Amino acid sequence: MPLSALSSRAIIGEFYDRLNQGLGKIWVPKVSREIKSNQETENYKWLGSTPAMREWIGGRQPRGLRDFGVSITNRPYESTLEISVDDLRRDKTDQIMTRIQEQADRANAHWARLLSLLIDAGETGLCYDGKTFFATDHVSGDSGPQSNVLSINIVTPATPTASELQDSILEATQALLAYKDDEGEPMNETALEFMVMVPPGYLKAAATALGATVIEQTGNAILALGGLGGFVYRLAVNVRLNWTTQFVVFCTDGVVTPLIRQTEQDVKMDAMAEGSSEEFMHRRHLYGITTLRNVGYGYWQKACLVKHT
Repeated sequence: MPLSALSSRAIIGEFYDRLNQGLGKIWVPKVSREIKSNQETENYKWLGSTPAMREWIGGRQPRGLRDFGVSITNRPYESTLEISVDDLRRDKTDQIMTRIQEQADRANAHWARLLSLLIDAGETGLCYDGKTFFATDHVSGDSGPQSNVLSINIVTPATPTASELQDSILEATQALLAYKDDEGEPMNETALEFMVMVPPGYLKAAATALGATVIEQTGNAILALGGLGGFVYRLAVNVRLNWTTQFVVFCTDGVVTPLIRQTEQDVKMDAMAEGSSEEFMHRRHLYGITTLRNVGYGYWQKACLVKHT
């Protein structure tokens, strides 16, 4: 490939073209909501539920949002690729463009990485009610005590059978449907769509348990579609989770989500290329991507952790 075809303009264009394909986001939008930010830290005070309908007796009874909330501080992230001028000149096999495409794929997988770390830390990370995200003693307003952690005994926790996993998935679904909000109202009574996120060792059993008909692998996730009764389940095999004997079921068809993606600045590429001091002094070009973002816990009532013992 001639050097002219590997100009910074062509390289940056290739990066954004690949980035816009959205690789690696197969499960991310299902379990998290993206919220745009315009400051370092955002404080969310909308995590209390709106009042339920009541019979009009004695005039209106307005209720404000409860004093629930979380704060998420944006963090800067970067990735910088160094390419020598000589490599640019000599490249005839598209190796440089391949590296640029990989850089875009890594950028697309970044949300999955951040959210996976958040899910992994769910038994220690705090959510809006002051409890850990996965906890046995949640209380929100008028909800009463609730747990989104189930312990289920099976023969071999690291290698469940399809039947055992199906029972566990149904137990988690049953728990999700029973959760109440801070008004004491059912949180997920109209839920029909769920995501079952499992570690790699659970793939075969989970796919069989859900009667999976489609399996698609993209980036760091495998998605399978299946159904039980009137419910629709999506199976995400998350290789980033450090789990071997547990999995999580998310409720994914509501307007609120279990996790939050906060973005202050979208992924942006800058270059020090033709005519730059880097080229003059070091005979190299630099292609750097940056973003300002972070993740946080949303509604714990939209997630149920199943621990096999």
